[in-house]
Amino acid sequence: MEIILARQAGFCFGVKRATQMAFEAADKGGRTFTLGPIIHSPQVVQKLEDMGVKVLNDLSELETGTIIIRSHGVTSGELEEAVRKELEIVDATCPFVKKAQEHVQSLSSAGYDVVVVGDADHPEVQGIVSYAEGKVYVVGSGVEAAKLPKMSKIGVVAQTTQSFENLEDVVRECLRRASELRVFHTICDATAVRQEAAKDLARQVDCVIVIGGFNSGNTKRLAEVCAEIQERTHHIEIAEQLLPEWFAGVERVGVTAGASTPKWIIDEVIEQIERIDRDKNG
Repeated sequence: MEIILARQAGFCFGVKRATQMAFEAADKGGRTFTLGPIIHSPQVVQKLEDMGVKVLNDLSELETGTIIIRSHGVTSGELEEAVRKELEIVDATCPFVKKAQEHVQSLSSAGYDVVVVGDADHPEVQGIVSYAEGKVYVVGSGVEAAKLPKMSKIGVVAQTTQSFENLEDVVRECLRRASELRVFHTICDATAVRQEAAKDLARQVDCVIVIGGFNSGNTKRLAEVCAEIQERTHHIEIAEQLLPEWFAGVERVGVTAGASTPKWIIDEVIEQIERIDRDKNG
């Protein structure tokens, strides 16, 4: 069985940077915490916990120590609380997310009503929204944007993992609702690049394995785009979840991974596929 790895798979720049900063902070020891999971990879979160870095959901009980800001960022209020408590802050917010936060702040202070294109329940979006001083709306699609009220000035930013097509759909609707429109292209191309590579891969193989956290939005989307092309697509987090029957009659298997998936997990999955192949032909 031939195993083909997508040309773009695994850690993106922001996740790689955040993970590196978190492990460097862990190596220093002391009371170290992350505010929310550092990235959407339970295995990386567990590795940090094994090094003594605990996940906190809020700062209410923390008075001293080091707090690591996750790659998705946090709300402005949470950051202010960390500063007020004089905690040592390791800000691992992805620079692309940070830029989206800054644009919302500047648009809002300039009198624009802000529209954020994204998933309202996602921690990145919740953080971005918190930087608005005035009205802010979160819409997930052009259909949702069509329900927005008329406004004189609209400023638009997007969750960094949104598709460009979705941003276009929302902007088209906002054009009908404002006399002045300002749009910032805040989408990180790592998402689009991985999706295009995954589509190319799915066209070449008999089965696709998508690796990444079940709580990772970009990994779930990778699995969706692959399944649209190759119905034998399976989303897993770790090698142990692979099932031998998935590979019955398969000559070429494709492997891709979400932006929060570390290389060591990808390597373990490939090794396990090779073992299954050996057992099958043994």
